[in-house]
Amino acid sequence: MATLGIDGTGQRLLRRLNPGPGGWQVGLATVATIGVALGLSALLIAVTGGSPTASTKALYQGSMASPAAWSTSLLYVAPLLLVAVGACVSARSGFFNIGQEGQVLIGALAGAWVGLRLAVPGPLLLVLVLLASVVGAGIWAGLSALMYRFRGVNVVVSTMLMTFLAQQLISFAVNTPWLLQESRLGRGTLSPQSNPVPENARLTSLGEYPNLQLNGGLVLAVVVAVVLALVMARTRWGFRLKMVGLNPATARHAGVRVGALGGMALAISGALAGLAGALLLTSPVGTNRLQPGMSLNIGWDGLLVALVARNNPLLAIPVAVLFGVLRAGGSFLAATGVPSFLVDVVKALLVLAFVAPPVVIGMLRRRRLADEPATPTAAATPTAPPATSTPPAAAASTGPADTSAPVAGSAQAAPDTSTAPVPGPRSTAPEPADPGDAGTAGTKDAMEGRLA
Repeated sequence: MATLGIDGTGQRLLRRLNPGPGGWQVGLATVATIGVALGLSALLIAVTGGSPTASTKALYQGSMASPAAWSTSLLYVAPLLLVAVGACVSARSGFFNIGQEGQVLIGALAGAWVGLRLAVPGPLLLVLVLLASVVGAGIWAGLSALMYRFRGVNVVVSTMLMTFLAQQLISFAVNTPWLLQESRLGRGTLSPQSNPVPENARLTSLGEYPNLQLNGGLVLAVVVAVVLALVMARTRWGFRLKMVGLNPATARHAGVRVGALGGMALAISGALAGLAGALLLTSPVGTNRLQPGMSLNIGWDGLLVALVARNNPLLAIPVAVLFGVLRAGGSFLAATGVPSFLVDVVKALLVLAFVAPPVVIGMLRRRRLADEPATPTAAATPTAPPATSTPPAAAASTGPADTSAPVAGSAQAAPDTSTAPVPGPRSTAPEPADPGDAGTAGTKDAMEGRLA
């Protein structure tokens, strides 16, 4: 039985993404690598027959050129931010959760089942849908913690493999009439999807098209990010979470329940991913139906947002906006003759540009410290001779010892008297060895014969 402790992959990631000393070097290197990433992106667009200038303009028009474009970008920001914040929580504890894509689907599945099965009036149905998504995905992620606790299954492997299981569950649910498949209307063909959730189970938006629209999911995501950032930075629970991620042995010695805290962090990460799935189900970013491909790679992109933000929930907010802009503007690239999948390439290059500098600089710093020779001052400093337990008088004496002197190596010296000590019975206990008294071995034998 394995003890639920710390996931080694998450612990190494947490340490490598921490810039530590020399933060200005990391900042300069990050700026340089971002420039290289953008240059490589332009080169790829040119090689594929497109125009880098036209592609950049298309990205801008589809994501930031108008209030309507900003509304679309912000719709993607909300689920990306929720997934990223959950990934920050799990990584802070040392568990590297990469199953957010499946947890998003499980959250949407639980929310759709509650929204379509319960006839609850008013906004209470929306609250129940969100809660069901949180609980369902949290339990789904908690299964990985239980597998690690009882069977020793690595968290990274289990969360990734459970993503494929979640995809099969969604496919089964939307293709089974008695479960969540849509109702037949007349003689129409049934599609692998559910019925749309009721109106009172959908999130409302502030503003009207073509003006800027702010969906309620964005407000919810920002509030969650700020609250969790404060909790992890200012509370005892957050301090223990960081302690477990950095050194689980020390945390366990300090009385922290490492297994329970790590499992809780993993469940919170899955719960937030499930809440992102509820937003995809109840917000205008989707069709308000449960569909096999409705996750839209939000789980994977949210994980990238957390990596770029270096597990900082507050920093994840602007990074999520950047990824939302890239996602919203990617659909406009087809008009310029550039494949839309190049947006994924650009995102991958940006992730490397943000993640690689602290790792590379840390490796160079460690190598430089290992190659530095010892300083001349330290090399020239004479070392003090090792201290010995032999008294100076005994070390200087080379002749026969006086019978009134204490036996070398004895635990206590005899008192200084003018008369010789009265010989007592011979002790049979072995005398402790004295490393500095090899020259007086014959003197000891002579004195023992005298006492005998």
